Amino acid sequence: MPDTVFPAPLPVTLPVLGTGLRFPVRRVFCVGRNYADHVREMGGNPDREAPFFFTKPADALVESGETIPYPPATADLHHEAELVVALRAGGAMVPEEDAAGLIFGHAAGNDLTRRDLQAEAKAARRPWDMAKAFDLSGVIGLIHPGPVRNGAIRCVVGGTLRQDARLPDMIWPVNAIIAHLSRLVTLAPGDLIYTGTPAGVGPLQRGDTCRVEVEGLSPAVIHLR
Repeated sequence: MPDTVFPAPLPVTLPVLGTGLRFPVRRVFCVGRNYADHVREMGGNPDREAPFFFTKPADALVESGETIPYPPATADLHHEAELVVALRAGGAMVPEEDAAGLIFGHAAGNDLTRRDLQAEAKAARRPWDMAKAFDLSGVIGLIHPGPVRNGAIRCVVGGTLRQDARLPDMIWPVNAIIAHLSRLVTLAPGDLIYTGTPAGVGPLQRGDTCRVEVEGLSPAVIHLR
């Protein structure tokens, strides 16, 4: 290996339920507006929108149970409860009927969003990167190998239920998301996909505990200081 000008960063890995193994993360993709009620909540029309994607850096991931600081440059941090899909294989132009074969497992996730910066970016027709891809913005629970139930997805903040939906409420189901994304980029082992959030997104404050639950999976919990 050639010498480097400074030590190379360590790879990002996540714990896998029931094993001593960790899942190596390559890239983190996120689906925007994938529940009809959330599309309407954000002023869109769910009947007219194809899936679109944005990304987070792998080192923005936060394992469940961590205490993190309230992020800088925002006064309106929001939670977004999501199902996360972890890929064990990749490919381009993947047929929808083959997409399930790429999946290693699933996790509960929280796509933290600086909503005020997102609104400013939208108004100026600029990218969302600093609203979505900031440090410690991707909360994730344990990765569970295998399939996930078509059950409930919820977000609870300080004991108050904020988001409450079911995974079948997705506009684009998981296999369709994978197939569509594979037409835009070549997917690879280690890629994560946050699959969108239902209605009920809202603000988080310093001192809050935010818990995302996906039925059958370990929760994704953070504490804000």
